[in-house]
Amino acid sequence: MVVSNAQNAPRASTLSGALSACRGAFFGVGAVSLVINLLMLTGPMFMLQVYDRVLASRSVPTLIVLAGLAGALYVFFGLLEDLRGRSLLRIGQRLDTQLSGASFAAAVNLPVALGRRGARLDPVRDLELVRQFLTGAGPAALFDLPWMPLYLAIVFLLHPYLGFLALGGATFIIALLVLNEATSRKPTQELAGLNGQKVTTLTSVRRNGEVVSAMGMLETLTNRWNAGNQRFLSRQQRASDRALMFASITKAFRFLLQSAVLGLGAWLVIRQEMSSGGMIAASIITSRALAPVEQAVAHWRGFVGARQARRRLDEVPRAETHTPETELPAPHRDLKVEALMVAAPGETTALIQGASFRLAAGDGLGVIGPSGSGKTSLLRALVGVWPTSRGAVRLDGSELNQWTRTALGASIGYLPQDVELFEGTIAENIARFEPEPASEAVLEAARLAGVHDLVAGMDKGYDTQIGEAGARLSAGQRQRIGLARALYRSPFLIALDEPNSNLDAEGDAALTQAIKAMREKGSIVIVVAHRPSALAAVDTVLLMKDGRQAAFGPKQEVLDQLQKAQTQPQPQAPAGSLKVVPQHA
Repeated sequence: MVVSNAQNAPRASTLSGALSACRGAFFGVGAVSLVINLLMLTGPMFMLQVYDRVLASRSVPTLIVLAGLAGALYVFFGLLEDLRGRSLLRIGQRLDTQLSGASFAAAVNLPVALGRRGARLDPVRDLELVRQFLTGAGPAALFDLPWMPLYLAIVFLLHPYLGFLALGGATFIIALLVLNEATSRKPTQELAGLNGQKVTTLTSVRRNGEVVSAMGMLETLTNRWNAGNQRFLSRQQRASDRALMFASITKAFRFLLQSAVLGLGAWLVIRQEMSSGGMIAASIITSRALAPVEQAVAHWRGFVGARQARRRLDEVPRAETHTPETELPAPHRDLKVEALMVAAPGETTALIQGASFRLAAGDGLGVIGPSGSGKTSLLRALVGVWPTSRGAVRLDGSELNQWTRTALGASIGYLPQDVELFEGTIAENIARFEPEPASEAVLEAARLAGVHDLVAGMDKGYDTQIGEAGARLSAGQRQRIGLARALYRSPFLIALDEPNSNLDAEGDAALTQAIKAMREKGSIVIVVAHRPSALAAVDTVLLMKDGRQAAFGPKQEVLDQLQKAQTQPQPQAPAGSLKVVPQHA
């Protein structure tokens, strides 16, 4: 009963669904566990026969036959134990195979969808916790627990007094198990949260290693890390001490109960109410009946952690966006923003309020305004990174959620303020890691971004490995390669957030030419700019102020109004007081 990693296994969106798909395998493991627990009686029964038959009859042939039979049963027992372990291992691997891709995608999307709250969730780690538990010793103990009544019934058959003693011991040890469950749930949950904070802190500090080193922040951050780590270790110590205490009590009580059964059995033998073989067998069977409980207590923290991880994994899809069944063709006509209101993921405060405008294919828009006015937030909403709280962003009349993310992404080129490249070659990064990228499209995007000559001059050209996060490139090189990635395959909507912040004069000129070229191809190009040179190739400007659309219209008219407002001091006017010039009404 080996579970295969079949490619045709039904896909499950949640861990519960994947576990349901493995229900047959779990039933098989349960059936094997039944036979294993029956074979566990080999030792006590062999002991019973040796004491009551072999020693009484002094028959060597009987001893040989019994020993051979016991040996064969033990070999069969070993084979079934190996089969059960392999089956549980493959169930864990099958779950990992079915859900690893979804968990990875969720780990990437949750910080975008839920903001800071989502950044602390780690579906990949949760799936690993479940897989590790399934492949450990804990599940075997849980599968053995239901057969405890079988052992107790056999002890009752040997003598009722011994049965009542064993039943009382089993009741006490199960009470310990229930108490362990009640007291370990909250500490395990706190440990998972503290561990998530540690991972988040370490990732953040490593990502900003240059700033930490240059500004002498390492000692301060190390102290902060040590404080957080000490909290984690303190909680872990308390949880481990509690788990060890329950495990030690359970183990000691099992040995005590085994000896108590042996002592009571000896008294019954003296009273000639049972045989000496039955006394030994009852002691061994009682110990075996309680062994799964002891194992379960020892691995209970892992079970609680896996159960909490399962609950978190089952909640992950609720944060995912709707996937349309009917996919629309790629947009090519216009972009329309209607009374747009946007808040950061996981937050309620609106950062954009009431933005409305329309752009047609080939238009170029510059978004300007003071820091904190909502320019970047607007751009994130336009490309679908941040959801809309109210209003709509439409491409060719359809809202963004009417495409899958993969289909929509092919029509969008996005260059954020902080350019993040991935470990791999320059060509792979420009081609967005497509499995079979078109070399012509990679070269065209590089030429449009003005980075072709720079890449061609490297030793391995487009096959140059850039290192983690593009560490082997300068900030300007990363920005220009990020621009080439945004221009790859001429997407319809191109959103650039301060694309010239790390560029020299040559890079500025290349950026201007790239914007003009993409507009001529029919793309809509939107540029968030602080430096005027970024507006050279656009014809329309949107002014943002305090999260509101203050002005929208032809570039020169809006800039003239803005300059006039700055050169003629006036009493502060409410947001939106600048004249809005209609465009593509």
